[in-house]
Amino acid sequence: MNEEEVINEFLVYLSSEKGYSENTILSYKNDILDFKEFIHDKKNPIANSIIELWHKSNADNYVGFISLRGDKSSTIHRRISALNTFYNYLLSRKIVYENYFSDIDMPKIPKRLPKVIKESEVQALFNVCDLENKLGYRNYCILGCLYGCGLRVSELCNMEIKDIDFNSRTIRIHGKGSKDRDVVMYSDLADNLKHYLSTFRVELLYNSKELNNRHVFLNKNGTQLTRVGVRKILDKLVSDANDTYHISPHMLRHSFATAMLNGGADMRTVQELLGHESLSTTQIYTHVSQDFIKQSYNLSHPRALKEDNKKKQ
Repeated sequence: MNEEEVINEFLVYLSSEKGYSENTILSYKNDILDFKEFIHDKKNPIANSIIELWHKSNADNYVGFISLRGDKSSTIHRRISALNTFYNYLLSRKIVYENYFSDIDMPKIPKRLPKVIKESEVQALFNVCDLENKLGYRNYCILGCLYGCGLRVSELCNMEIKDIDFNSRTIRIHGKGSKDRDVVMYSDLADNLKHYLSTFRVELLYNSKELNNRHVFLNKNGTQLTRVGVRKILDKLVSDANDTYHISPHMLRHSFATAMLNGGADMRTVQELLGHESLSTTQIYTHVSQDFIKQSYNLSHPRALKEDNKKKQ
């Protein structure tokens, strides 16, 4: 098999067997092609192709190259991880006999706190949705799902009508790695979605020839809403609210998690709702606001309560 055939086979494996999203598969492909370009550079004569790495120096030299090139630590970490997965796959197929990326030292990635938006800012976005208009009502439901259920944008776009259980007020979400989970809808969101599906969605659907389309959220042409489309909707809502800050769907997911923890939800519950495989991923949201921490402290610690009672006397 040549390089192109091997790469294509690997990408099919990621999609069909691992259930990776299109965005993740594209990232893996770009990382492999970046390494392929490095290997084929005349300045690196040690290997002839990405399936003929005769020495560990090929991997070491590549990591050194992308570091000097100025790739961010997070990008280097991702590239190494992608190549490690790629060569483990080639090992399993006996296309190569050693994975030189398996013991590469990963760069330390500085922990960044997730960006969140305030409840008042979220409410402002809800307020500018025109509920008499089919697109406005759809946008209102989109906000409800992103902020009220903590969905990833890909999960929102791929959601189908059959996934919604109005009796139990839950939505079956098909998440990363083909892992399903059930998220809870607050009462108003369930009512809003039911109304949208029976009225405005029907109107949108008839703008398209795809009358068998079962996706919940449709664009103005009646076809499945895309990730780019959701981002444009959010940007427009921010503009309509006379604000200038940048917003992304993931910020609403961050805000959902933070609001849940600030409201007293336990970490395991938030982990389950977000669909995180590891609790350590969820722990980044323990950066609850200092005001909330102080409030909890003052309402809980006996010495703080004693001081508070003195002030009241």
